[in-house]
Amino acid sequence: MFKLKEYGANPRTEIIAGLTMFAAMAYIIPVNASILGQTGTPDNPFPVGAIILATCIAAAAGSLLMALWANVPYGMAPGMGLNAFFTFTVVFALGFTWQQALAMVFLSGVIDLIVTATGIRKHIVASLPKALRSAMGVGIGLFIAYIGIKDAGLLSFTSDPGTYTMLGTDPATATIIAGAGAVPAIVAIKGAVLILAVVAIALTIILYVLRVPGAILISIVAMTLVAALFGLVHMDWSGYIGTLGQSFRDLGGVFGQSVISIPSLFSDPSRIILAIATIFAFSMTGLFDELGTSLGLGRATGIFTEEEIDDVAKVKGFHTRFARSLVPPSIATMFGSLFGTSNTTTYVESSAGIAAGGKTGLTATITGALFLASILGAPLAMAVPSLATAPALIMVGALMIRPVKDIDWSDMETSIPAFLAIAVMPFAYSITTGIAVGIIFYCVIKLCRGKIKEIHPVLAVIALLFVAYFVNMALA
Repeated sequence: MFKLKEYGANPRTEIIAGLTMFAAMAYIIPVNASILGQTGTPDNPFPVGAIILATCIAAAAGSLLMALWANVPYGMAPGMGLNAFFTFTVVFALGFTWQQALAMVFLSGVIDLIVTATGIRKHIVASLPKALRSAMGVGIGLFIAYIGIKDAGLLSFTSDPGTYTMLGTDPATATIIAGAGAVPAIVAIKGAVLILAVVAIALTIILYVLRVPGAILISIVAMTLVAALFGLVHMDWSGYIGTLGQSFRDLGGVFGQSVISIPSLFSDPSRIILAIATIFAFSMTGLFDELGTSLGLGRATGIFTEEEIDDVAKVKGFHTRFARSLVPPSIATMFGSLFGTSNTTTYVESSAGIAAGGKTGLTATITGALFLASILGAPLAMAVPSLATAPALIMVGALMIRPVKDIDWSDMETSIPAFLAIAVMPFAYSITTGIAVGIIFYCVIKLCRGKIKEIHPVLAVIALLFVAYFVNMALA
């Protein structure tokens, strides 16, 4: 089924890669519930227990679909950034209910499925200049490394007075939205957590450089055990199991709200345009976040060949692994919204599994099965501390920087947009924003140089859509 021999893989390595990928992704179970759960009110609760189950189900379904349909070692789960957009923009800022936000997620999945089924997504890939394709992989690598450094607790952020907004009244539980006055810095390396994080980074790098089989997974397991000895690992198993029955009952009340609530989006004539614009924002963000991850990660790690990517629009249907990998995200997004979660997308943390040797869908199958098992064993999945998984992301960032050599830095017409795409991804904490800036400036530079004919028509349309996207976000 997975053609292990054809892709130079073996079951043992694929299983280790699947375990590694899951360990790097499991944090999404509590984090997604924490973010989406804030949208509930006493009169209209969005139960956290149901969101935990929905997260596990969506991640399992998405990963298994990617594995069995595309045979690609990509793990899927509700996307970070998209869940924040769901909560802080759609519900808090725009005033939609969480049920209406789920309806928007479902409709964005429908739109993305149409874009994929009609071949438009493949033409988008073909329209991208090779410099921007290389930049995606490099930018995602830096983005992953930044996530790792941040999750390891090695950064602190200082905000000037008056440059931040606090959502909530209790500083211990409030969300802080800081402006440009926030300045990052390396923290003082003291205390058990930070010292162990540095040790974990060193251990991961040493094991990987020495080519120890299963190096990343060994490091994750070892540092989790060490963290447990220091009392840094917590599992509330009895509490979770005790509330599991209620969580399933809550899930029954949430299931299907994404479809039931669609008519309410268009019941108020004064908010129809806002609803359509928000669905468009969900769709654009999900589409390019997924496209950037799939293309950039696959190209940088060698999962997809350059010829496979170049020819994707020329081949009818979905006969290559890369073409097939474009299909699962939209279906998984629709499926996940039915259970009660935001857009499901390919995770950049899949790179940890690929770095551990994952080459086929068997890796994603293991990851999907573990997410499914997490319905009962969520406390164990959530017990892996970020200090144990963060080093894997830093290591992967180092591996994904390689495509930077494929960019012709002497050609400013392509190198400047490529640089902007690379830089903006980690700085803006968004793959989509990095892609958008790169595409817009590529078109602007070509236009100013009088080389409009070198702009692919599809790319020109995308640039205009991104401009509209940014204008919509500014006016929202």
